[in-house]
Amino acid sequence: MTDPKARASSHIIDSELFKDQYGTEEMRSLFTDEALLQRWLDVEAALARAEARVGLIPAAAAEEITRKARASNLDIPGIGREIESTSHPIVPVIRALQHVCNGDAGQYIHWGATTQDITDTATVLQIKDAFHLIKRDLFALEDGLLDLAKRHRNTLMAGRTHGQYALPITFGFKVAIWASEVRRHLERLDGCRTRVLVGQFAGAVGTLASVSKVGMEIQRLMLEDLDLHVPTISWHTARDGIAEFITILGMISATLGKIAEKIVTLQRTEVAEVEEPFIMGKVGSSTMPHKRNPMICEAVVGVAKLIRQQVPVAIEAMGHAHERDWALIQMEWAFVPETCLFTAGALAQTVRVICGLIVYPERMESNVGLIRGLILSEAVMLQLALKTGRQDAHDIVYKASMAAHDQQLSLKEALLAEPLIAARMTPEEMDALLDPWAYIGLSGEFVDRVVAEAQLARG
Repeated sequence: MTDPKARASSHIIDSELFKDQYGTEEMRSLFTDEALLQRWLDVEAALARAEARVGLIPAAAAEEITRKARASNLDIPGIGREIESTSHPIVPVIRALQHVCNGDAGQYIHWGATTQDITDTATVLQIKDAFHLIKRDLFALEDGLLDLAKRHRNTLMAGRTHGQYALPITFGFKVAIWASEVRRHLERLDGCRTRVLVGQFAGAVGTLASVSKVGMEIQRLMLEDLDLHVPTISWHTARDGIAEFITILGMISATLGKIAEKIVTLQRTEVAEVEEPFIMGKVGSSTMPHKRNPMICEAVVGVAKLIRQQVPVAIEAMGHAHERDWALIQMEWAFVPETCLFTAGALAQTVRVICGLIVYPERMESNVGLIRGLILSEAVMLQLALKTGRQDAHDIVYKASMAAHDQQLSLKEALLAEPLIAARMTPEEMDALLDPWAYIGLSGEFVDRVVAEAQLARG
C-alpha cells in the first residue's frame, strides 16, 4: 500500500519509479522547493550583511536577518499559498522572514533590491552547485574513457564511414575521440564561468538608483560573499549567460547520446563487439527471455534528445523587453532545473556504461575479415600507385574490388585475376598489404596524445 503522506509526483524527474534515469539524488536536492527558498534567503542575508558593512542598515539587523534566514524557520506551504494569492514570488518570503526576525530587523530586509535581483542570483547559485556536479561527473566520464582507450589502444576493429567498413582502426582510437570531446566540454565549462556564475544586485531598472552612493560597493561585497562574479552592468534583460550554460549542456548531451548510440549499434546481434554492463537479473524483454537489450544506452539516447530540446527554449528566453519583464523569466525556472537534472541523469548512466563496458576483442578482429580483405583496398591502391600512378591504380583496384564484391571473392583473388596487378605485385606482397594490423596507421599514437593532453590539462 502507498503511504498517504508520501509526496505525489507528476513529473518523470520526481517519479519514484523512474527518477534515477532522468536525474540524480544530488542534483534533485539542488532544485527542491526548500533548496530554492534557501537560496532566496541566502541572497537576502548576503545583501543585508553587505549593506551593514557600508553603514546603510544596522549591523544588528543584518545579524538577525542572517540568523533567521533559514528555510526551516519558515512555513513553506504557507509561502506557496501566498505566492498564489499575491502573484509574486518574493514578497511573501520577505513577509515570512520579517515575521520570524526579532525587533525591527525585518524592516531592513530587501533594502534597495528588486525581486529579480533575488531570483536571478538564487538561480545562479543553483547553477553554480549544478555546475560543480556536472563537472565532477564529466571528469569521471573522462577517466572511464581514458582508461578504456588505454586498455584497448591496440585492439583491432573495423573503422566505419557512412555506416560501411572503411579502414582498420583500434577500439582505443574510437574511444579516445570520445574522450577528447569530453575534454573540450570541460574546457567549455571552465571558459563560461565568468559569464555564467554572475550575481545580480541592480535595483528596479538596473541603475541602483535607490542606493546609488554605495550601490557598487554593496554589489561587490554581496556577490563576493556569495562567491559569484560581479556584473559589469545589470543583466536583468541580458540572459545570454544562462543561455550559454544551457547550450553547453546541450552539447554535452549530444556527446553522451552519440556515445550511447554507437554502443547500441556495436551491441547489435550481428555486430556483437561491445555490450553495456550486464549482471544476472537484468531483463531485456518480458516475453523473450534470451534478450540482452542495451536499455541503459537507449535511455541515455532519449534523455540526451530531451536536453537538446531545451537549447532553443533557452535562446528564446533571451528576448526580454526593455529594462525588465516577466514573460520569459519564468521559463528559466522550468528549463534550468530540468536541463540540469536530465544532464546529471544522462551523465551518471553514461559513466555507468563506460566503466562497466564489456568489450569483445576477438569479435572485433573477426569482424574485420567479414568483407574478405576489401577493408585494405586503400593500402593496395597506394602501393600499386608507385608503379602506375594514383588515378590508374584507383581504377584498377576499384575494378577488382567491385568484382570481389559481386562474385563473393576475396580481394586477393580478385587482384590476382587482374593482369595489370598480377604483373606488378607478387602474392606475398599482396599478403603483406592485406594484413589489417599493418594498416591501423597512428591509432595508438593518437590515443597517447589524448591521454597526455588530459593529464596536462589536469596538471
